[in-house]
Amino acid sequence: MSVRTPVAVLGNGPVGQTTALLLARRGVPSLLLDTRPHRDLSGSRSICQQRDVLDIWDFAGPGRRIAAEGVTWTTARTFHRDRELFAYTLPGHGKSPFPPFVNISQARTEQLLDEQIAGEPLIEARWGQHVDRVEPDEDGVTVGCASGLEVRADYAVACTGARSAELRAGLGIDFTGRSYDDRFLICDIRAELPGWANERRFYFDPAWNPGRQVLIHPCPGSTFRIDWQVPADYDPATDVLADRIRAIIGDRPYEIVWKSVYRFQSRVASRLRVGRVLLAGDCAHLYSPFGARGLNSGVADAENAAWKLAYVLNGQGGPGLLESYHDERHAAALENLEITTATMDFLVPNDEARRQHRLDVLARAADDPAARAEVDSGRLSEPFWYPNSPLTTVDPSRPFAGRPARGAVPSPAPGVLVPDVPVEGGRLRALAREGFLSLSPCDLPERHLRFTPALRDALGAREGEIWLLRPDAYVAAVLTDPAELPAARARALGF
Repeated sequence: MSVRTPVAVLGNGPVGQTTALLLARRGVPSLLLDTRPHRDLSGSRSICQQRDVLDIWDFAGPGRRIAAEGVTWTTARTFHRDRELFAYTLPGHGKSPFPPFVNISQARTEQLLDEQIAGEPLIEARWGQHVDRVEPDEDGVTVGCASGLEVRADYAVACTGARSAELRAGLGIDFTGRSYDDRFLICDIRAELPGWANERRFYFDPAWNPGRQVLIHPCPGSTFRIDWQVPADYDPATDVLADRIRAIIGDRPYEIVWKSVYRFQSRVASRLRVGRVLLAGDCAHLYSPFGARGLNSGVADAENAAWKLAYVLNGQGGPGLLESYHDERHAAALENLEITTATMDFLVPNDEARRQHRLDVLARAADDPAARAEVDSGRLSEPFWYPNSPLTTVDPSRPFAGRPARGAVPSPAPGVLVPDVPVEGGRLRALAREGFLSLSPCDLPERHLRFTPALRDALGAREGEIWLLRPDAYVAAVLTDPAELPAARARALGF
């Protein structure tokens, strides 16, 4: 059996779901294929959804429902042994409709995305389709399935997850990196823990897990996710899980909802684009979970891929637009790899010098504010920046200052995600995602929004400037002459 579709999305997890929904939002039909016979709704898995990802899901449809059902944790507490080192409070909503993070199980997120997909006529999902052949050529992509189904697509997006070695090998893609020896025991429990519902707790070297870490996250429905770092030879058959749980919550009643043991990896694909095939999510990169950079970065991959595919399919994208997907998202993947590797070097030091450094920092952190900045339990996920992208028009007066401090965002400039602020007609990012948008002090013949004093202040815009925003709400250019707009737009479209 053979079918035809503009875009084949391989993998019906949250990254694939998001890709299909964003394509549909831009009028592009897609076919979702997944090996599994049906949706697996067990376990919390990826739970921390970042504000800017909620914003993307809002454009796709279910973002506000996901945010409303999730738990917003406001305080992050860090302990060393039996002593609290410090706590910090996450910033509030500010001008965004979303909190910095919500915790919600990946299973529930997928359900809400499924509900959105069910009402979308431009998306067809087929389960039980194991993809065993992906063959790009000059005119399209042939996707073969073990069932005998053959799909001919203009483009394919591979969101097939971590177990994609065969697919990557078939495309000639390396997946270098490392696997960590230590394992993690994850357990979702349901219990009443007063005062814990809005806190994330991170324990270094507690007496009840000596020499290793424990992370506790609140989830909806009085559920808590507990992650224990355990040795490589950990055997769940001989472990007394009840003792582990009691050491944390005491004699309170509890129910085990789900549990799992995993070993994680840190890897990035050598290429995120091979001809007409794009790689996204865990198929393209794997990180340690500290900082919640896995699913969050996968959703950013999906948005980057979807708007570019839509413009290419509509005949508006230039020859460099799809290659810029690799340029931008591969750079983001390497940034995430560097950050999460630094965290793992602190959490699981692999030589004596790093071990001594970790012990020294933790010993000083309770009383020395300077040492607290060196305690690395994971830098929380944040949008990447594209100042070096071939789509970005450089503004010499706004040089990119590099990675911002923890909890900070880069100043608005070319290559940076625009702040989300209320504007006439809605919110700035939502308007930008409808298509290229210029911000201008005067009327323009193209789609534009007039600057107000509040908008100018939010961006730090100067008198007379014109800002061009991409369809993913990133700043493509800051100009002073309207005559420069066509060239900046052409560059942002890959011409």
